[in-house]
Amino acid sequence: MHWKGGDLTAEEQVKVIERHTAQIYRREELLEKLERSLNTGVPLRVKLGIDATGRDIHLGHTVVLRKLRQFQDLGHLAVLIIGDYTALIGDPSERETARPKLTYDQIKENMATYLEQMSQIVDMDKAEVFYNGDWFKKMTFKDVLHLASKMTVARMLEREDFSQRYEKGTPIGLHEFLYPLMQSFDSVMVTADVELGGTEQTFSLMVGRDLQRDVGQEPQVALTMPILIGTDGKKRMGKSLKNYIGITEPPQEMFGKLMSLPDDVMRGYFELLTDKTDEQIDELLSEDFHPRQAKSIVAKEIVSQFHSPQAGEKAAQEFDRIFREGRLPSEIPAVEIESKELKEGKMWVVSLLSRTGLVSSHSEARRLISAGAVRIDKKQVKDPEISVALKEGMVVQVGKKKFSRISLI
Repeated sequence: MHWKGGDLTAEEQVKVIERHTAQIYRREELLEKLERSLNTGVPLRVKLGIDATGRDIHLGHTVVLRKLRQFQDLGHLAVLIIGDYTALIGDPSERETARPKLTYDQIKENMATYLEQMSQIVDMDKAEVFYNGDWFKKMTFKDVLHLASKMTVARMLEREDFSQRYEKGTPIGLHEFLYPLMQSFDSVMVTADVELGGTEQTFSLMVGRDLQRDVGQEPQVALTMPILIGTDGKKRMGKSLKNYIGITEPPQEMFGKLMSLPDDVMRGYFELLTDKTDEQIDELLSEDFHPRQAKSIVAKEIVSQFHSPQAGEKAAQEFDRIFREGRLPSEIPAVEIESKELKEGKMWVVSLLSRTGLVSSHSEARRLISAGAVRIDKKQVKDPEISVALKEGMVVQVGKKKFSRISLI
């Protein structure tokens, strides 16, 4: 890739890069690297590793991907590491127990969607892509021992997650100790100038600096990004916590989840997921704006990023139709039910909910009915034992977001 440099000075680039970051270690080193880059015309190699532990990327992943794109927009090279081998262990950061182990076949299935989804944010024409299995699968046991010798158990237990598990007597597998070493060794293999990660990965990023020094490379700058709080408003967004918003989710579903966020997490969403200036964010979160209005703005912008401006506008209109006006969605998925499934034209309400796919089990159906969360043609269902007379076009609703229209055949 030929790079002619940018219009910004090194100091101006640092000011752009450090906006809304958690930490840059060290800022003066980043400034020095940027100055050299401008003088030589050689872009910085900015590394980001992502493990293929799931099939889809969620908004939490996009925080660091957006920072990587920012480096690209400044003229630098994205170096993406797809962790097909680190995923065999799974990042132990902020984990109270070891991650469930994945097979390599499961990891390969997950990898199939990763690059496509990342390309919605990262310019793949200005990126190099590596799979760390390309070097780890070639290592001998002697190589593994040599790598393991670079870390002491005492230092490994400086990690808060490991130390807490050790104090509680929660088992820590030796393979988990290898994870930060593997992530750090990736930096050596790609000669990273900068590595990006979440705050929970600070330890691994710093170890990367040590391993690079050990082989005579200039140590990378470690840049960490804040953690995005999930839809529960309490913990970091993550699939295992089921508090995430996937970037491939339908526009209406994505919009609805964003509108359900607690008010006190909105600043983080504006800062980490939109291009709003600090002044604009302050205004949107001031007393002049209702929190619901601010959420609608951030929800529309995020949906527009991953779908289209038209989809963002339509999702906003649909949300207002359902939640503010109490009307039905303009598009409701139909479920075909054969007449032979009915008894005298009726079906047990619990079976009906299961047939529509709006619940995962009969027990969930009973629980939701008891909680008053089920409506049929807008009328609340209170008794889980009743049978319902079905008719063409009947609308079954669970909660505020799930709808199904009955089609009799």
